[in-house]
Amino acid sequence: MNILLTSAGRRTYMVKYFKNALGGSGKVFASNSVLTNTLLQADEYVLTPYIYDNKYISFLVDYCKKKNIDAIISLFDIDLPILSKNRSVFEKENIQLVVSNYKATLICNDKWETFVFLKSIGISQAPSYITKNDVLTALSKKECSYPLYLKPRWGMGSIGIYKVENDEELEVFYKKLHREIFSTYLKYESAADIDKCIIIQQAIKGQEYGIEVLNDLNDNYVTTFAKKKIAMRSGETDIAETVNATEFEEIARNISSNLKHKALLDVDCFKTDDGKIFVLEMNCRFGGQYPFSHISGVDVPKQIVKWLAGQQTDWDLLHIKTGVVACKEIEPSIISK
Repeated sequence: MNILLTSAGRRTYMVKYFKNALGGSGKVFASNSVLTNTLLQADEYVLTPYIYDNKYISFLVDYCKKKNIDAIISLFDIDLPILSKNRSVFEKENIQLVVSNYKATLICNDKWETFVFLKSIGISQAPSYITKNDVLTALSKKECSYPLYLKPRWGMGSIGIYKVENDEELEVFYKKLHREIFSTYLKYESAADIDKCIIIQQAIKGQEYGIEVLNDLNDNYVTTFAKKKIAMRSGETDIAETVNATEFEEIARNISSNLKHKALLDVDCFKTDDGKIFVLEMNCRFGGQYPFSHISGVDVPKQIVKWLAGQQTDWDLLHIKTGVVACKEIEPSIISK
């Protein structure tokens, strides 16, 4: 079996995990639009056109046919809806996409749609607004209060996130964030609604957790992993402790049955002092918290390989040891001389 990891970026650990999962029974290929150290760790790699290029999908299909690639797994949010929308093109060539359904990818990539979706299925949400006038009206009615967070509606990581404490900061940072969005790659999706490309959310006091909701390749719920976030860096979990997922199980099953995602769903939560759990964001992919599950005994890549091979769920691969505190390290690597 050969697997292609698209938009691999800097997730070197994912290449290593899938190489170990295959155990020499196939190759791990990696693709990206620019050269990174992650690509060099794969068995083979290729530089692709940009995701929004009209030739992107045909390039991937041709490459998969040439290299006898059986399955594609994407590691980047923006990649997901493009791939999912073209699922039939890949399936026609017997290339399986381990990518969620198109609607799920759109919901997860859009923080406002995430808010609407989660609220519709009864999951607690921080008060959220899609225009500056809406939040000013809510503030005047005392329906929310400072501090607030401004975020790109279509964004990821820590790009363009601002905490504001008063009306003056709201005005200044709203304008600043709008300029930033349209000077980065976030402009492509944000162009769909220029006047509503920023989401404004009430800050929540509490402990932040990350949960991962695992579905099988038929979109059925399997299990949940949970981590207590201790430190963050650039929008990703940097230090975390694995914890028992029982108190998140009901929320996880609710999301799973309504979103019908495929494989791993990365979810950010806050638990307040009174025990209420708020869900803020979701990503239909392996997220930055997955290494903490992996290092604690979980092996989702190997389980995916088994599912792709038509095998059943192996619960020995999905048992997580709780109480494990781990951190990520940054190590420089030469990619050319």
